[in-house]
Amino acid sequence: MKESILIQELFSSGKLQDDLTEIVNKITHTVRITPDEALILYEKADLGLLGALANQIREAKNGHFTYFNRNFHIEPTNKCVFTCKFCSYSRLIQQSEDAWELSEKEMLDIVRKYDGIPVTEVHIVGGVHPKMSIHFFANLIRQIKELRPEIHIKAFTAVELEYMFRKAKLSYEDGLKLLKDHGMDSLPGGGAEIFDEEVRNLICKDKATAKEWLDIHEAAHGLGMHSNATMLYGHIESYAHRIDHMNRLRELQDRTHGFNTFIPLKFRNAGNEMSHIREVSVTEDLRCYAMSRIFLDNFTHLKAYWPMIGKSTTQLLLNFGVDDIDGTIDDSTKIYAMAGAEDQHPAMTTKDLVELIKGVGRLPVERDTLYNIVRDYSQVEFDEKKSDFHALPILGQ
Repeated sequence: MKESILIQELFSSGKLQDDLTEIVNKITHTVRITPDEALILYEKADLGLLGALANQIREAKNGHFTYFNRNFHIEPTNKCVFTCKFCSYSRLIQQSEDAWELSEKEMLDIVRKYDGIPVTEVHIVGGVHPKMSIHFFANLIRQIKELRPEIHIKAFTAVELEYMFRKAKLSYEDGLKLLKDHGMDSLPGGGAEIFDEEVRNLICKDKATAKEWLDIHEAAHGLGMHSNATMLYGHIESYAHRIDHMNRLRELQDRTHGFNTFIPLKFRNAGNEMSHIREVSVTEDLRCYAMSRIFLDNFTHLKAYWPMIGKSTTQLLLNFGVDDIDGTIDDSTKIYAMAGAEDQHPAMTTKDLVELIKGVGRLPVERDTLYNIVRDYSQVEFDEKKSDFHALPILGQ
């Protein structure tokens, strides 16, 4: 393995700084590093070393497999009671320009659009609207399940849930149980941003706190509902803030084992109150993902959300710890397009995803939300005449 060779060469050459040698040695022997050690590594290690370590961990956990799923999004509204400074998506409740508020029928029509199409997941997130209560959404979820009993419903950030539960005067456990009983299967990871209280107070002070976010996910895990976790990076936070954020997630994962995947989300500066902050470079993206893979030793998967980070950077990240690139999306999300992401109409077919993954020598595998394998595409090719995949011939036959 080329990563092992690179790391051994660094050891034998004596080029590693003394304080890095012990840290790298721990990582290569699968010994957990501390937050202090992670910060030293983040600040001092070069990109090649971080990439080698991250890729070694990625391949130990998932081999060359790279996962994707067939999914679509429903975004009920972008009207929101909160005013996060980094957000390009939300609009004030009384605002009409660029704002939408979907009716129940409109959302169910989105689901009906996929009749006969083999999607496995619907992802429901949006702004926090006071008219859209927990009972409104519980009824919506029930009807989606009636239309598509087999589909996995991944819905509502902890920020949306905290507001719903507070308005309904329900505990986290009771609110989640109500939604689960109506058909909600898991939680996405949005709304985490950065957990550091001082930073959070500067960029999103009026919404759910770090503790509330973590408590809601812990309550979901206690009910057998899995969830994802995210981190918004590349704005006013420091490396230390990123490590602190991931450490809180690592500690919760130690207790519950309920997180499916970790998703670093790059701050995009178009059309928001923080547009004066320059977006970080691709090199910084690679460092962030690599450190995430190294530090979060109890997370099996690391996802690059391709509509946000871009297709070319996604391919690079498959050698920096990433083993998942999300799904087909089908131009059903506006969150990052409105913030200036490179793809303004994010949609990829299964063929597109397979080719993107194979283009960097990885093995594409379709998964469901919980990472059960739906189909292994590593030994198939696309037949243009039939517009479908078929198995590759076995050599020698």
